[in-house]
Amino acid sequence: MIRQEIRRSPTWPLRAAGLGLVLLLFLFLLPALLLPGKGREREEDQPLPSPLPTATLPLVEPTVASPVSGWDQSQTLRLLRGDGQVEKLTLRDYLWRVTAAEMPASFQLEALKAQTVAARTYCLYQRSGTGDKHPGADVCDDYTCCQAYLTPEQAAVGWGAEAETYAAKINRALLETDGLLCLYEGKPIDAVFFSSTAGRTSDAVSVWGTEIPYLSAVDSPEGEEVPGWQTVVTFSLEDFSARFRGTYPEADLTVPPQDWFRDLVLDDSGVVTTVTIGGVSLSGGQARSLFGLRSAHFTAAATEEGVTFWVTGYGHAVGMSQYGANAMAGEGKNFQEILEWYYTGVTVGGLVSPDTEAGG
Repeated sequence: MIRQEIRRSPTWPLRAAGLGLVLLLFLFLLPALLLPGKGREREEDQPLPSPLPTATLPLVEPTVASPVSGWDQSQTLRLLRGDGQVEKLTLRDYLWRVTAAEMPASFQLEALKAQTVAARTYCLYQRSGTGDKHPGADVCDDYTCCQAYLTPEQAAVGWGAEAETYAAKINRALLETDGLLCLYEGKPIDAVFFSSTAGRTSDAVSVWGTEIPYLSAVDSPEGEEVPGWQTVVTFSLEDFSARFRGTYPEADLTVPPQDWFRDLVLDDSGVVTTVTIGGVSLSGGQARSLFGLRSAHFTAAATEEGVTFWVTGYGHAVGMSQYGANAMAGEGKNFQEILEWYYTGVTVGGLVSPDTEAGG
Protein backbone atom coordinates (compact mmCIF):
# COMPACT_ATOMS: atom_id res chain seq x y z
CA MET A 1 0.00 0.00 0.00
CA ILE A 2 1.28 3.44 -0.93
CA ARG A 3 1.07 5.93 1.88
CA GLN A 4 0.84 9.61 1.01
CA GLU A 5 2.20 12.02 3.57
CA ILE A 6 0.49 15.39 3.99
CA ARG A 7 2.74 18.11 5.23
CA ARG A 8 1.22 21.13 6.88
CA SER A 9 2.95 24.47 7.09
CA PRO A 10 3.08 26.46 10.39
CA THR A 11 0.38 28.79 9.04
CA TRP A 12 -2.11 26.02 8.27
CA PRO A 13 -4.41 26.68 11.29
CA LEU A 14 -4.82 30.32 10.22
CA ARG A 15 -5.61 29.32 6.62
CA ALA A 16 -8.14 26.76 7.84
CA ALA A 17 -9.87 29.36 9.96
CA GLY A 18 -10.00 31.76 6.99
CA LEU A 19 -11.45 29.08 4.76
CA GLY A 20 -14.10 28.29 7.33
CA LEU A 21 -15.14 31.94 7.46
CA VAL A 22 -15.43 32.09 3.65
CA LEU A 23 -17.62 28.97 3.60
CA LEU A 24 -19.84 30.38 6.34
CA LEU A 25 -20.36 33.63 4.42
CA PHE A 26 -21.11 31.73 1.19
CA LEU A 27 -23.76 29.56 2.88
CA PHE A 28 -25.32 32.66 4.46
CA LEU A 29 -25.46 34.60 1.19
CA LEU A 30 -26.50 31.71 -1.11
CA PRO A 31 -30.29 32.16 -0.71
CA ALA A 32 -30.00 35.84 -1.56
CA LEU A 33 -27.97 35.10 -4.66
CA LEU A 34 -30.62 32.74 -5.97
CA LEU A 35 -33.49 35.22 -5.65
CA PRO A 36 -34.33 37.05 -8.93
CA GLY A 37 -33.30 40.67 -9.08
CA LYS A 38 -35.72 43.41 -10.06
CA GLY A 39 -33.70 44.30 -13.14
CA ARG A 40 -33.32 40.74 -14.46
CA GLU A 41 -36.02 39.62 -16.86
CA ARG A 42 -36.16 36.79 -19.33
CA GLU A 43 -34.78 37.88 -22.69
CA GLU A 44 -37.46 38.45 -25.31
CA ASP A 45 -36.08 35.91 -27.76
CA GLN A 46 -35.60 33.17 -25.15
CA PRO A 47 -38.11 30.35 -25.87
CA LEU A 48 -40.51 29.42 -23.11
CA PRO A 49 -40.00 25.95 -21.60
CA SER A 50 -42.24 23.25 -23.03
CA PRO A 51 -42.24 19.47 -23.20
CA LEU A 52 -41.83 17.70 -26.51
CA PRO A 53 -44.90 18.12 -28.71
CA THR A 54 -47.60 15.59 -27.96
CA ALA A 55 -51.07 14.95 -29.24
CA THR A 56 -52.52 17.17 -26.49
CA LEU A 57 -50.10 20.06 -27.13
CA PRO A 58 -49.75 21.47 -23.58
CA LEU A 59 -50.37 25.19 -23.21
CA VAL A 60 -47.54 27.56 -22.36
CA GLU A 61 -48.20 30.92 -20.76
CA PRO A 62 -47.29 33.75 -23.18
CA THR A 63 -45.22 36.74 -22.14
CA VAL A 64 -47.75 39.05 -23.78
CA ALA A 65 -51.39 38.07 -23.39
CA SER A 66 -53.54 38.14 -26.52
CA PRO A 67 -56.56 40.45 -26.29
CA VAL A 68 -58.73 37.45 -27.24
CA SER A 69 -56.89 34.76 -25.27
CA GLY A 70 -58.55 31.33 -25.38
CA TRP A 71 -60.41 31.88 -28.66
CA ASP A 72 -58.51 29.26 -30.67
CA GLN A 73 -59.09 26.64 -28.00
CA SER A 74 -62.85 27.34 -28.01
CA GLN A 75 -63.21 26.72 -31.75
CA THR A 76 -63.45 23.27 -33.33
CA LEU A 77 -63.19 22.14 -36.92
CA ARG A 78 -63.43 18.94 -38.90
CA LEU A 79 -60.28 17.89 -40.73
CA LEU A 80 -60.40 15.54 -43.73
CA ARG A 81 -57.32 13.33 -43.54
CA GLY A 82 -55.54 11.77 -46.50
CA ASP A 83 -56.95 8.36 -45.62
CA GLY A 84 -60.51 9.69 -45.95
CA GLN A 85 -61.18 9.86 -42.21
CA VAL A 86 -62.61 13.03 -40.68
CA GLU A 87 -60.97 14.15 -37.44
CA LYS A 88 -62.44 16.72 -35.06
CA LEU A 89 -59.92 18.95 -33.30
CA THR A 90 -59.58 22.44 -31.88
CA LEU A 91 -58.52 25.31 -34.07
CA ARG A 92 -55.45 25.73 -31.87
CA ASP A 93 -54.29 22.14 -32.39
CA TYR A 94 -54.90 22.46 -36.13
CA LEU A 95 -52.92 25.71 -36.35
CA TRP A 96 -50.00 24.21 -34.39
CA ARG A 97 -49.72 21.48 -36.98
CA VAL A 98 -50.07 23.87 -39.90
CA THR A 99 -47.44 26.30 -38.59
CA ALA A 100 -45.03 23.42 -37.96
CA ALA A 101 -45.49 22.29 -41.56
CA GLU A 102 -45.65 25.63 -43.37
CA MET A 103 -42.74 27.63 -41.91
CA PRO A 104 -39.30 26.60 -40.59
CA ALA A 105 -39.44 26.78 -36.79
CA SER A 106 -35.92 28.24 -36.87
CA PHE A 107 -37.40 31.47 -38.25
CA GLN A 108 -37.73 34.64 -36.16
CA LEU A 109 -40.53 34.53 -33.59
CA GLU A 110 -42.34 37.51 -35.15
CA ALA A 111 -42.32 35.76 -38.53
CA LEU A 112 -43.85 32.66 -36.92
CA LYS A 113 -46.50 34.87 -35.34
CA ALA A 114 -47.30 36.38 -38.74
CA GLN A 115 -47.57 32.84 -40.14
CA THR A 116 -50.00 31.73 -37.44
CA VAL A 117 -52.25 34.75 -38.05
CA ALA A 118 -52.16 34.19 -41.82
CA ALA A 119 -52.90 30.46 -41.39
CA ARG A 120 -55.77 31.17 -38.97
CA THR A 121 -57.24 33.74 -41.35
CA TYR A 122 -56.85 31.49 -44.38
CA CYS A 123 -58.54 28.63 -42.53
CA LEU A 124 -61.60 30.68 -41.56
CA TYR A 125 -61.85 32.18 -45.04
CA GLN A 126 -61.68 28.78 -46.71
CA ARG A 127 -64.09 27.19 -44.24
CA SER A 128 -66.71 29.80 -45.05
CA GLY A 129 -66.72 29.00 -48.76
CA THR A 130 -65.79 25.34 -49.21
CA GLY A 131 -69.33 24.14 -50.01
CA ASP A 132 -69.03 20.53 -51.17
CA LYS A 133 -65.25 20.75 -51.51
CA HIS A 134 -64.77 18.62 -48.36
CA PRO A 135 -67.92 16.57 -47.72
CA GLY A 136 -68.45 16.35 -43.96
CA ALA A 137 -65.34 18.41 -43.21
CA ASP A 138 -64.19 22.03 -43.04
CA VAL A 139 -60.59 21.69 -44.28
CA CYS A 140 -58.19 18.97 -45.40
CA ASP A 141 -54.52 18.17 -44.77
CA ASP A 142 -53.49 18.41 -48.44
CA TYR A 143 -51.28 21.47 -49.01
CA THR A 144 -52.28 21.65 -52.69
CA CYS A 145 -55.87 22.23 -51.56
CA CYS A 146 -55.75 23.84 -48.10
CA GLN A 147 -52.59 24.05 -45.97
CA ALA A 148 -49.63 21.80 -45.20
CA TYR A 149 -50.00 19.68 -42.07
CA LEU A 150 -47.64 17.80 -39.74
CA THR A 151 -48.54 15.85 -36.61
CA PRO A 152 -46.50 16.70 -33.48
CA GLU A 153 -44.76 13.34 -33.76
CA GLN A 154 -43.77 13.99 -37.39
CA ALA A 155 -42.57 17.48 -36.50
CA ALA A 156 -40.45 16.20 -33.60
CA VAL A 157 -38.72 13.67 -35.87
CA GLY A 158 -37.89 16.38 -38.39
CA TRP A 159 -36.63 18.80 -35.74
CA GLY A 160 -34.39 16.27 -34.01
CA ALA A 161 -32.45 17.73 -31.10
CA GLU A 162 -34.25 21.08 -31.47
CA ALA A 163 -37.72 19.56 -31.02
CA GLU A 164 -38.32 20.92 -27.52
CA THR A 165 -37.15 24.42 -28.38
CA TYR A 166 -39.12 24.61 -31.63
CA ALA A 167 -42.29 23.20 -30.07
CA ALA A 168 -42.13 25.88 -27.39
CA LYS A 169 -41.54 28.55 -30.02
CA ILE A 170 -44.65 27.57 -32.00
CA ASN A 171 -46.68 27.37 -28.79
CA ARG A 172 -45.63 30.89 -27.98
CA ALA A 173 -46.41 32.19 -31.48
CA LEU A 174 -49.91 30.74 -31.22
CA LEU A 175 -50.67 31.95 -27.73
CA GLU A 176 -49.42 35.48 -28.36
CA THR A 177 -51.65 35.79 -31.45
CA ASP A 178 -54.63 33.83 -30.10
CA GLY A 179 -57.75 34.61 -32.12
CA LEU A 180 -56.12 37.35 -34.21
CA LEU A 181 -56.97 37.62 -37.91
CA CYS A 182 -56.21 39.73 -40.97
CA LEU A 183 -59.44 41.63 -41.61
CA TYR A 184 -60.54 43.65 -44.62
CA GLU A 185 -63.76 45.58 -44.11
CA GLY A 186 -64.26 43.53 -40.95
CA LYS A 187 -64.02 40.09 -42.57
CA PRO A 188 -61.21 37.50 -42.76
CA ILE A 189 -59.26 37.72 -46.00
CA ASP A 190 -57.98 35.09 -48.39
CA ALA A 191 -54.58 35.22 -46.65
CA VAL A 192 -52.49 33.38 -49.23
CA PHE A 193 -48.76 33.05 -48.69
CA PHE A 194 -45.73 31.55 -50.41
CA SER A 195 -42.04 30.87 -49.81
CA SER A 196 -39.96 33.57 -51.53
CA THR A 197 -39.86 36.00 -54.40
CA ALA A 198 -37.38 38.11 -56.34
CA GLY A 199 -37.65 41.38 -54.44
CA ARG A 200 -41.35 42.07 -54.98
CA THR A 201 -44.65 40.22 -54.66
CA SER A 202 -47.25 40.15 -57.44
CA ASP A 203 -50.80 41.45 -57.78
CA ALA A 204 -53.46 38.74 -57.65
CA VAL A 205 -54.86 40.02 -60.93
CA SER A 206 -51.59 39.45 -62.80
CA VAL A 207 -51.27 35.87 -61.52
CA TRP A 208 -54.87 34.67 -61.25
CA GLY A 209 -56.77 37.24 -63.29
CA THR A 210 -58.85 38.45 -60.33
CA GLU A 211 -58.55 41.90 -58.79
CA ILE A 212 -58.30 41.60 -54.98
CA PRO A 213 -57.55 44.92 -53.24
CA TYR A 214 -55.57 43.49 -50.32
CA LEU A 215 -53.42 41.28 -52.60
CA SER A 216 -51.39 44.01 -54.28
CA ALA A 217 -47.71 43.95 -55.17
CA VAL A 218 -45.26 45.18 -52.50
CA ASP A 219 -41.50 45.10 -52.07
CA SER A 220 -40.10 42.06 -50.27
CA PRO A 221 -36.61 42.02 -48.67
CA GLU A 222 -35.46 38.39 -49.02
CA GLY A 223 -32.59 37.40 -51.32
CA GLU A 224 -29.46 35.29 -51.48
CA GLU A 225 -29.98 33.93 -47.94
CA VAL A 226 -32.93 31.85 -49.21
CA PRO A 227 -32.00 28.22 -50.00
CA GLY A 228 -32.58 27.53 -53.69
CA TRP A 229 -33.54 31.16 -54.33
CA GLN A 230 -32.14 30.93 -57.86
CA THR A 231 -32.38 27.69 -59.83
CA VAL A 232 -31.66 26.54 -63.37
CA VAL A 233 -33.80 23.94 -65.13
CA THR A 234 -32.69 22.40 -68.43
CA PHE A 235 -34.32 20.09 -70.97
CA SER A 236 -33.05 18.41 -74.06
CA LEU A 237 -34.96 19.48 -77.20
CA GLU A 238 -36.58 16.04 -77.37
CA ASP A 239 -37.74 16.06 -73.74
CA PHE A 240 -39.04 19.62 -73.98
CA SER A 241 -40.92 18.92 -77.20
CA ALA A 242 -42.48 15.72 -75.85
CA ARG A 243 -43.62 17.42 -72.66
CA PHE A 244 -45.02 20.52 -74.34
CA ARG A 245 -46.74 18.78 -77.24
CA GLY A 246 -48.18 16.22 -74.85
CA THR A 247 -50.27 19.05 -73.39
CA TYR A 248 -50.46 21.34 -76.43
CA PRO A 249 -50.44 19.07 -79.51
CA GLU A 250 -51.19 22.05 -81.76
CA ALA A 251 -47.82 23.65 -80.95
CA ASP A 252 -45.48 24.17 -83.91
CA LEU A 253 -41.98 23.17 -82.84
CA THR A 254 -40.74 22.49 -86.36
CA VAL A 255 -39.15 25.95 -86.50
CA PRO A 256 -35.58 26.45 -85.20
CA PRO A 257 -35.41 26.27 -81.37
CA GLN A 258 -34.34 29.93 -81.23
CA ASP A 259 -37.88 30.80 -82.41
CA TRP A 260 -39.82 28.61 -79.97
CA PHE A 261 -40.20 31.32 -77.29
CA ARG A 262 -41.95 34.56 -78.17
CA ASP A 263 -43.68 37.45 -76.41
CA LEU A 264 -42.48 36.89 -72.86
CA VAL A 265 -44.63 39.39 -70.90
CA LEU A 266 -43.69 40.26 -67.30
CA ASP A 267 -45.60 42.07 -64.57
CA ASP A 268 -44.03 44.85 -62.50
CA SER A 269 -42.55 42.23 -60.17
CA GLY A 270 -40.78 40.37 -62.96
CA VAL A 271 -43.19 37.42 -62.88
CA VAL A 272 -44.19 36.02 -66.28
CA THR A 273 -47.85 36.76 -67.00
CA THR A 274 -47.92 35.25 -70.51
CA VAL A 275 -45.49 33.56 -72.87
CA THR A 276 -45.91 32.16 -76.38
CA ILE A 277 -44.24 28.81 -77.07
CA GLY A 278 -44.48 27.24 -80.50
CA GLY A 279 -47.30 29.61 -81.35
CA VAL A 280 -49.33 28.67 -78.23
CA SER A 281 -49.97 31.38 -75.61
CA LEU A 282 -50.03 30.28 -71.98
CA SER A 283 -49.78 31.95 -68.59
CA GLY A 284 -46.62 32.01 -66.53
CA GLY A 285 -48.35 29.78 -63.99
CA GLN A 286 -49.20 27.23 -66.66
CA ALA A 287 -45.59 27.20 -67.86
CA ARG A 288 -44.37 26.86 -64.29
CA SER A 289 -46.64 23.88 -63.65
CA LEU A 290 -45.88 22.15 -66.95
CA PHE A 291 -42.10 22.36 -66.60
CA GLY A 292 -41.87 21.91 -62.82
CA LEU A 293 -40.41 25.37 -62.13
CA ARG A 294 -40.22 26.71 -58.57
CA SER A 295 -41.91 29.96 -59.61
CA ALA A 296 -43.19 31.91 -62.61
CA HIS A 297 -40.40 34.45 -62.19
CA PHE A 298 -38.23 33.10 -64.99
CA THR A 299 -36.46 33.78 -68.24
CA ALA A 300 -35.95 31.12 -70.89
CA ALA A 301 -33.87 30.37 -73.96
CA ALA A 302 -33.84 27.57 -76.52
CA THR A 303 -30.82 26.66 -78.64
CA GLU A 304 -29.66 23.62 -80.55
CA GLU A 305 -28.22 22.40 -77.24
CA GLY A 306 -31.56 22.39 -75.41
CA VAL A 307 -33.96 24.60 -73.42
CA THR A 308 -32.93 26.44 -70.25
CA PHE A 309 -35.06 28.21 -67.61
CA TRP A 310 -33.50 30.60 -65.09
CA VAL A 311 -35.85 30.82 -62.10
CA THR A 312 -35.92 33.04 -59.00
CA GLY A 313 -38.01 32.46 -55.87
CA TYR A 314 -40.45 29.74 -54.93
CA GLY A 315 -44.24 29.92 -55.01
CA HIS A 316 -47.02 31.92 -56.65
CA ALA A 317 -45.68 35.29 -55.34
CA VAL A 318 -49.08 36.57 -54.14
CA GLY A 319 -49.66 37.68 -50.54
CA MET A 320 -47.12 37.14 -47.75
CA SER A 321 -43.62 35.95 -48.56
CA GLN A 322 -42.45 33.68 -45.74
CA TYR A 323 -38.75 34.41 -46.23
CA GLY A 324 -39.60 38.08 -46.66
CA ALA A 325 -41.49 37.98 -43.36
CA ASN A 326 -38.45 36.43 -41.69
CA ALA A 327 -36.19 39.11 -43.14
CA MET A 328 -38.55 41.86 -41.90
CA ALA A 329 -38.63 40.28 -38.44
CA GLY A 330 -34.83 40.26 -38.46
CA GLU A 331 -34.98 44.01 -39.13
CA GLY A 332 -37.10 44.52 -36.01
CA LYS A 333 -40.61 44.52 -37.48
CA ASN A 334 -43.36 42.86 -35.43
CA PHE A 335 -45.96 40.44 -36.77
CA GLN A 336 -48.64 43.11 -37.16
CA GLU A 337 -46.32 45.32 -39.22
CA ILE A 338 -45.37 42.34 -41.38
CA LEU A 339 -48.98 41.35 -42.07
CA GLU A 340 -50.16 44.88 -42.75
CA TRP A 341 -47.27 45.30 -45.18
CA TYR A 342 -47.96 42.19 -47.25
CA TYR A 343 -51.78 42.44 -47.16
CA THR A 344 -52.59 45.96 -48.33
CA GLY A 345 -55.23 47.82 -46.33
CA VAL A 346 -55.93 45.11 -43.74
CA THR A 347 -56.12 45.43 -39.98
CA VAL A 348 -55.07 42.78 -37.47
CA GLY A 349 -57.70 42.05 -34.85
CA GLY A 350 -60.31 39.62 -33.56
CA LEU A 351 -63.82 38.92 -34.74
CA VAL A 352 -66.64 40.58 -32.85
CA SER A 353 -67.65 37.17 -31.47
CA PRO A 354 -66.67 33.54 -32.06
CA ASP A 355 -69.93 33.07 -33.95
CA THR A 356 -69.19 35.84 -36.46
CA GLU A 357 -69.39 34.35 -39.93
CA ALA A 358 -66.13 34.26 -41.86
CA GLY A 359 -66.16 35.71 -45.35
CA GLY A 360 -64.07 37.47 -47.92
